[in-house]
Amino acid sequence: MTAQADGRPVALVTGSSRGIGRASALLFAERGHDVVVHYRREGDAAESTAKEVRAAGADALVVQGDLSETDVPGRILTETAERFGRLDVLVANAAATAFKPLLDVGTKHLDLTMRTVVQSFLLLAQGAVPLMAGRPGAIVAVSGFDSIRVVANHGLLGAAKAALEQLVRYLAVELAPRDIAVNSVLPGMVSTDSARLWADTSHPGGWEAFSAERQPDTIISPEQIAEVIAFLCTPAGRCIRGHNLIVDAGITLPFA
Repeated sequence: MTAQADGRPVALVTGSSRGIGRASALLFAERGHDVVVHYRREGDAAESTAKEVRAAGADALVVQGDLSETDVPGRILTETAERFGRLDVLVANAAATAFKPLLDVGTKHLDLTMRTVVQSFLLLAQGAVPLMAGRPGAIVAVSGFDSIRVVANHGLLGAAKAALEQLVRYLAVELAPRDIAVNSVLPGMVSTDSARLWADTSHPGGWEAFSAERQPDTIISPEQIAEVIAFLCTPAGRCIRGHNLIVDAGITLPFA
């Protein structure tokens, strides 16, 4: 039975084969949503996420696509509409970049990052609105603390995330009359494959040394970020509009 027939809400989570996206997809399934699982390259991991979604009693649709390609967001939403006939939650989590100093960034890196992070978010939001018509909706973008702090080799991604956050503010105002709440979360240092890749290429001693240098409990789990994302999609959380919420266990706070 489809969500359109039985009234179950539907969540689309981009980049949900691993990390924060995977944790979010599984949490939405546990809380009664059918889930659209999106991936770019890791099909086996996406199918594993979908299997766990179904084990939680939800339906899962697996969709593949490179979000840097202009037609992919629309195709994903078309597949969502054909399967479920509705959308209640959009979590824009996917990102891609090159961890390089800005002086080493090439046009291909710039194009890939801006298309994947900024362009796809706006196209997904535009396409999600008709599928949310007639019901309260929620859109949550996953940003990062590199938009407000300088992080080694994160200049390009930080700039893209800053643009993403500005889109969140404008969309929150424009979509408020449609009762669609729009926000973003800025995770701190989360234990993900992407964070390990960054540390292994940008920090002396790699991830092991980096994590050992942190204050206790400042490296957080994807599941903790997923809890915040899910809250923003609840009736109480939807009272928050146009905010870019820092969820970093305090690592961006200044220490005396």
